[in-house]
Amino acid sequence: MKNLGGMMKKVQELQGKMEALQEDMANRNFTSSVGGGAVSATVTGKGVVTNMVISADACSSGDTELLADLVMLAVNTAKSDADRAQEEAMKEVTGGLPLPPGMKLPF
Repeated sequence: MKNLGGMMKKVQELQGKMEALQEDMANRNFTSSVGGGAVSATVTGKGVVTNMVISADACSSGDTELLADLVMLAVNTAKSDADRAQEEAMKEVTGGLPLPPGMKLPF
């Protein structure tokens, strides 16, 4: 029973670290600028878009397809940066222990 108690304590510690990680990621911002600064997007570590800047030149070009592509690229790049940062933080919390594909903590 002593091992079970120790294991439960470690699980609780991991849970606390995970909660702190989630809070930290929710408060971090990731910004991506594309098209030579034509479009800039900022997302939180949770992937919520919090800011979008589109230059006047990008709007005046009349090429709405290009503008849409730039917006998507900026958002997706910022989101990828946030995901990568979260993966790195998870490695630190789990001690590099790989999780099964598709599984994210907390459960």
